Parts: sequence; structure tokens; C-alpha cells
Amino acid sequence: MGLKIVRYTEQPELWDKISDLSSAIWPEYNQHGDVLNHYWGQLYEVFGEWQFVLADTDDGQVVAEGHTIPVTWDGAEANLGPGIDATIAAGFGLRSDGGRPTALAALAAEVVPRHRGRGLSGVLLRAMSRLARDAGLAHLIAPVRPTLKERYPTIPIDRYARWTRSDGAPFDPWVRVHRRLGARMGPVIPRSLHITGSVAEWESWTQMQFPESGEYVFPAGLATVRIDREQDLGEYWEPNIWLIHQPGQGDTPVDLFRVADTVA
Repeated sequence: MGLKIVRYTEQPELWDKISDLSSAIWPEYNQHGDVLNHYWGQLYEVFGEWQFVLADTDDGQVVAEGHTIPVTWDGAEANLGPGIDATIAAGFGLRSDGGRPTALAALAAEVVPRHRGRGLSGVLLRAMSRLARDAGLAHLIAPVRPTLKERYPTIPIDRYARWTRSDGAPFDPWVRVHRRLGARMGPVIPRSLHITGSVAEWESWTQMQFPESGEYVFPAGLATVRIDREQDLGEYWEPNIWLIHQPGQGDTPVDLFRVADTVA
């Protein structure tokens, strides 16, 4: 399969083909971030040149979408920030203030479900790295949502991030993809994405009932949700892990535009 990068500013009509992609990929609760959702819908208008799809060069079909935002970062891990909420807010603030970005932040890598299993997640990361390199940005940083963390919601993220397989590779497959492409692991982020809602909203999002106040494990949650029935409030903080890439690593034309048949 040959692929090409198409930015939103170049062919916005391609997005009509994947208008329901987020709903097909993310669990319902994950689409209601307090901060993230405030900015997400503005990405195409304000940062259209940084939103892109991978399109098949043969038939023009969209196979994956990447969301990024330029930010400023001095290279010090201590200054990466507390997660995806802070990152997207900082990106919009930087643009509003007319500041100069120094890094590109990866916000999401979304593969159309019928095209999974072809190594496209790695191709998306290579594409993001190339966009950063071509813009002269020194870093590609990613507040990563570890894919298997939902199976271990009560394990603190700092412990989970240290887990490895018998071969020494990271336990989490999405972290593994980043590491195989040369990324180094940065700090863990216990409170990256904030989601609040009424008890009824959380019951709708999770298809569960919460009869009393307390901490609950719920489907696809990376951590527990705290339910307070007296305040009619459910509060969840999603943990992430910082992964740091050097733009251009492994970005040969063959690597970027040809897709392997195996899963990364």
C-alpha cells in the first residue's frame, strides 16, 4: 500500500469520509474531556495545517488520521507539562500570543478500524516526525494513552510504565511502537486528561450504575472514576506517559510511505 500525507488545509473534503472516526475508536466517556473538548473542534480551523490523514495513493481512501499541535518546549523533561489538557491549551495560547513553537505535540493517532493490523500507527508517528522536521521543530513529544492500561486500572501509572515483557521491551504495545521508532520515555502523567460529568452522564457513558459514592472501575477506563452522589458528580483523571522523539529518526521515504503487513 502506498500512502501520502494530506493536510486538512489541502483537501478538507477528505474528512467527510471519516466523520465518525473518533466515535469508532474512542470509548464514549473519553470524548467528554473538560479541557480537551473545549479546544478539539477548533483544531481544524486554527491548526488545519497540522491535522492530516494518510491516504492510499492508489484509490484515495483515507486509512488513518493524525492530530498534532505546535508548542514550545525547551528540552527539559521537568518542563514537559502535566499532560494533554495542558498541552493543547498551551498550543492555542502560543498561537494567540504570536509565539514561536519549538516542538510538535502528538495529540492522537487514529487508524480506520478496517485498516488496523497493518502497522499504520507507526506510519502515523513517522509522518508526525516528518512534519516536525520539515517545519524545523526540534522535538516531537507525545502524551501517550497506553492501550493496555485499561486492563489494570488500579495499578498506578508510574508502576505500569516500568513493566516490561520477557524480552525487555515495554509491556504496553503503544509505548512499544514509540520506542521502536527511537523515542525515549519521559515522565509519567498521573493527571493528564480531566473528565467530569453528572452521575447520570457517567452511567450513560459507561453503561453502568453507581448506587453509592466511591471509586469505581469501569469499562475501558485507565484509572477509576470517583463518584459523589451528594454532589451529583463523577470525576476522572486519565493518566498518560510522555514519549519524546527526535524528528527525522527513521524517516526514510520507504519507511514513511510503505506499510508493512505486520503489526508493530
